[in-house]
Amino acid sequence: MFARGLRQLRFAAPVACAAGTVQTWRSDQRPRLFSMGGTTPTTAKCEEASNFLADLPQNGKVMAEYVWLGASGTTGGFDIRSKTMTLEKKPTKVSELRVWNYDGSSTGQAPGSDSEVLLKPVAVYNDPFRRGDNVLVLCEAVLPVTNQPIPTNTRTKAKAIFDKKLELEPWFGIEQEYTLIKKDGIRPLGFPEVGSPAPQGPYYCGAGFDSAIGRPIADMHYKACLYAGVKIAGQNAEVMPGQWEYQIGPCEGIQSGDDMWISRYLMVRVCESLGVNVTFDPKPMSGDWNGAGCHTNYSTAPMRAPGGYTEIIKAIEKLGAKHEEHIKVYGEGNERRLTGAHETAPITKFSYGVANRGCSVRIPRDAEANKCGYFEDRRPASNMDPYVVTSKIFETTCL
Repeated sequence: MFARGLRQLRFAAPVACAAGTVQTWRSDQRPRLFSMGGTTPTTAKCEEASNFLADLPQNGKVMAEYVWLGASGTTGGFDIRSKTMTLEKKPTKVSELRVWNYDGSSTGQAPGSDSEVLLKPVAVYNDPFRRGDNVLVLCEAVLPVTNQPIPTNTRTKAKAIFDKKLELEPWFGIEQEYTLIKKDGIRPLGFPEVGSPAPQGPYYCGAGFDSAIGRPIADMHYKACLYAGVKIAGQNAEVMPGQWEYQIGPCEGIQSGDDMWISRYLMVRVCESLGVNVTFDPKPMSGDWNGAGCHTNYSTAPMRAPGGYTEIIKAIEKLGAKHEEHIKVYGEGNERRLTGAHETAPITKFSYGVANRGCSVRIPRDAEANKCGYFEDRRPASNMDPYVVTSKIFETTCL
């Protein structure tokens, strides 16, 4: 299913409320974005169009949107694919869903001479766009006959790592930062066409037209996650104009990656319907502006138990010993973000400290005070693969 590496693309996705739009796909040097092509309609028109047939009965049938990742990976955005199947009833568990297939030659995951790739359902969510009994189905991509994962499927390996020591109950809380971009695909929301906005300062957790830029989009995504059943913990405006963050978790083991990928799919779909771009590039604007990360909070049962602070320190020191190994899988383009400035540690140096956001790993004050709890790995980039990162942290600290 999943990430391999990767190129920068721009994706202009069609939406029902944009009459006459067509899907376009082109390569350029910008971070990969998701947007609506053609003339951008107003939000009201989009909502009117999307709701036009929403109340029609489906004659007892259910629409299941199968979601998976293509091959072009995680450079600034995500190659998220989906297609719809009609079901006779709403599934209550994954085992009630059948394996499907798709043309892997059209997603860069199989040759044309042997193009079939299978979609293996692994998680089911409520569909906030179609609602009713309709569902979203997260899938792994596997080979026919052997049912082995294809090279871009990182979930299978991650689950196998977690399954080795389920009794340790690894919890993850992932902070997903993203940047909303104007419809031209060049500048973030809040940036004027010429020059720059006011310096960073009022935007983080701000309120007001000139500070909380893009709040309706962030709120729609939040509600979509809650409806879908994604374990979203919160959200806030971030340091750069047009930049936001939401938090997924705490989730145990493989669920963290599942919920994160579906939350990203929901963000892409919300932006698609509202006619805006979104990028997950780790440094969408050069200069004196914060980058975008995916800080990963982590603990195991022993760390959360009384006296677990000793286990926290042991785990952090194990991460430090494999710093370069982790950096290699913590997101593409991360060197543009981890410079030692803008609340980051240098990419070449590992460090940790209590309440220090300039370190590679931050220990919360309450973990130090309570002598148990969790820590935050601040190195992962906003475009990281959560299956790879969470399983890598668990493997290094526990296996």
